[in-house]
Amino acid sequence: MASEETRTLKSTTNVSGNVDSSAASDSPAPTGKRTGTQPEKASTRAWTTRLLVLGIVLAALNLRPAITSLGALLEEVRDGLGMSGSVAGLLTSVPPLCFAVFGVMAPRLARRFGPPAVVCAGMVLISAGLLIRPYIGGTTGFLVGSALALMGIAVSNVLMPVIVKRWFPDRVGSMTGLYSMGLALGTASAAAVTVPITDALGGSWRSGLAVWAALAAAAVLPWIALVRHREVPSGAEAAGEQRSRARDAEQAQPVLRITRSRTAWALAVFFGLQATAAYITMGWMAQIFRDAGVSAGTAGLLLAVTMVMGVPLAFVIPRVATRLPRQGPIVIALGVCGLAGYAGLYLAPAGGAWAWAVLLGIANCSFPLALTMVGMRARTGAGVAQLSAFAQSTGYLISIPGPLLVGVLYQHSGGWGLPIALMAGLMVPQMVVGVLAGRNRTVEDEAAR
Repeated sequence: MASEETRTLKSTTNVSGNVDSSAASDSPAPTGKRTGTQPEKASTRAWTTRLLVLGIVLAALNLRPAITSLGALLEEVRDGLGMSGSVAGLLTSVPPLCFAVFGVMAPRLARRFGPPAVVCAGMVLISAGLLIRPYIGGTTGFLVGSALALMGIAVSNVLMPVIVKRWFPDRVGSMTGLYSMGLALGTASAAAVTVPITDALGGSWRSGLAVWAALAAAAVLPWIALVRHREVPSGAEAAGEQRSRARDAEQAQPVLRITRSRTAWALAVFFGLQATAAYITMGWMAQIFRDAGVSAGTAGLLLAVTMVMGVPLAFVIPRVATRLPRQGPIVIALGVCGLAGYAGLYLAPAGGAWAWAVLLGIANCSFPLALTMVGMRARTGAGVAQLSAFAQSTGYLISIPGPLLVGVLYQHSGGWGLPIALMAGLMVPQMVVGVLAGRNRTVEDEAAR
């Protein structure tokens, strides 16, 4: 897999015209011209690689606090803004809606401005949205501020697999795991400490939500440096660039019709169903525990446990997945944990709360698995960019009704029985399409038929 990824980097450069010139500048030069500058180039490249890793981790930390911090304080926000259960369900459906609408724009923006510039702009939008949404006024203003932050998250979501494939072609599994760990850590941290931070700031939910803008602002800094410094950070990439140029001069890559690929559709539906489960969990699980008699602080910790399970597993699962020709067994194992967690949540939500939180946290690791399969189901960087945009945008469209429907069922049934039954029911088709998406195929082969 790594060798295939390295050989096809020329197609990846289509994502960003800005990077092409940098790659060309690293092509081998006459010996006399390279002797004096080679150590300096190697040092610069190593520095840029470390900066890129830092930027990926900081970006990942900021891709979920906008959602899980709200989940921890959803009751306070509902009371403060006068929301009904249905409107709160709409609020929890805003993330996948924004990810679907704005995520599809990411490849085009990346081709125009370069992936680092787009991610940098995304971090700016996250920071601005988180800062203004508690104070802009009313439910509509809160939704607008949330949408601004989620716009930044959407484009970064799509471009992270592209950046990993582009600059770390021989380390897709480990870098995806590192990115997924950062994402899980940010998700869990926001769930765990938002309530204590709110209490420390005088009990104002507005301050408790706005404080997360500072983390996003910190993530802007390394990406600014990466935008200004366009040196190619990977020696493997430079070598792969030279080999792929010779090959591509002989055989131009056809335009990929991604919608003709059954694997792309299976991956999109799998992505959508796992996103449905994730956003229902992030938006409503703390409230389920609170309605069962668990305190607000403990409910936030339980949500944090669910999210923090992704920290170690998000590193392990991608590495294991890249070593298997089929990822179906991992899909089944995660699905079984999800079904067990939902059963416990239905039968004894407070009595076995910590066990259910752990099981659902394991099930939520379908997200890093989906990201890993995006990198594995395409041979070229251009294919990864198209597959990532298609799978995530289509998947998030599929996930939009889930959180909203949970809010409607909760309000009209007066309990959590029907919503939990819905969550468990959706886990079955998720396992089916996950097995299909995990087959050893590539979208280039299917789309060319």
